[in-house]
Amino acid sequence: MKIALIAHDGKKAEMVSFMRDFLEELHRKDIELVATGTTGSHVVRAGLEVQRVLSGPMGGDAQIATMVAEGQVHAVFFFRDPLDKHPHEPDILMLMRMCDVHNIPLATNPATAKLVFERLLNS
Repeated sequence: MKIALIAHDGKKAEMVSFMRDFLEELHRKDIELVATGTTGSHVVRAGLEVQRVLSGPMGGDAQIATMVAEGQVHAVFFFRDPLDKHPHEPDILMLMRMCDVHNIPLATNPATAKLVFERLLNS
């Protein structure tokens, strides 16, 4: 099972904290992680293994959207900062569209991510 991780700059610490809370489950269930470049760097520093793609503004969102379309990702955790502008908003919308088209769970905050993660662990 593979989960994609993306976090806007103001949410990266929240993503790391969330992933640390589930560290044991990640290892026990052998869950693979893929993340955009900068988010991936933060997650690696927290002690998790992660496949890193480009940063979001450089096309990482699009790379993960492609993985979603190809059936390589089982869930996307995208902690968005709704109070800030993001120059790569079209890529974000494309990723969200791909999740909808391919029926892939997309969590945009820790509460939803926890529900999705717990469901994936029990399936």
